Amino acid sequence: MKKEKNTILPFNWQAEINVSEMCSIGNDFILVDTPFRLSAFDYPFKLDSNCMMISTRGSAKGTVNLKPYTAEAPCVVTLLAEQILEYQTFSVSDDFAGFFIVMSNEFFKSLNIHDLPLHLAFRDNPYLSLTTEEAETMTIYYTLLKRAISNRQNPHRMDMARCLTLAIFYGLNHYFQALPKEENKTRQRIIVKSYLDLVQANYKEHRDVAFYADKLRLTSKHLSKVMKKYSGKSAAEWIDDYVILEAKALLKSTNMTIQQISEEELNFPSQSFLRKVFQAGGRGSPKENKRK
Repeated sequence: MKKEKNTILPFNWQAEINVSEMCSIGNDFILVDTPFRLSAFDYPFKLDSNCMMISTRGSAKGTVNLKPYTAEAPCVVTLLAEQILEYQTFSVSDDFAGFFIVMSNEFFKSLNIHDLPLHLAFRDNPYLSLTTEEAETMTIYYTLLKRAISNRQNPHRMDMARCLTLAIFYGLNHYFQALPKEENKTRQRIIVKSYLDLVQANYKEHRDVAFYADKLRLTSKHLSKVMKKYSGKSAAEWIDDYVILEAKALLKSTNMTIQQISEEELNFPSQSFLRKVFQAGGRGSPKENKRK
């Protein structure tokens, strides 16, 4: 008998936010004017929604998919579904001020912005610095959004929310394309970024450094040397860290058992292999193991 596929449990944003501080269209589109603490983020948590933070004052720090970020206002931070946050590393300054737009995956997909350079950039770096004028423009759009969806008698408020949100993304895309391009990336930095991108996309099936070295046309020894020197972790340690973070997020935010996570999601031949990775503290991952 085929086991039922387990999925990420829905995150109830409305239960975490004071209703008086937000306006929304069901769980598909939520606007929040004040910073809020998400109790679910006390452990690594895989997002099932998309969130945009427009910061007008102060700063925020956090870790997304194992990468640390610091966002200084004025700026916009966009977190996408399937990314993993770690609340222990998250903090905001006392003078922080900003707005939050929370979008369900269905709403976000309906915007059809996946081909925009900005959307691809946000997967690598969720933070985009803004000028004061750009931040003021984003604030105007947010105010219009809030007015549009506050009128619950308007049968077109979802369409209005979609159009105004699209306007925000197209505006941000323009800001992004106007940024000066970095011309002097070193070969080593390119290797580090390319490796981390490959690991993030393939760690569930491929946990052998040789697989990634081959993709990058490098030897495993050279790849490991570069990663250790420029990222502080060896190539194998990065693979293990992604596996452990995914496992922790699934343990806390789904109803899946350890066996299901190990064998169905992470493609280990048994849960004992996953335990070895945890017991090693994220070191010395087993060689690549594909599901039989």
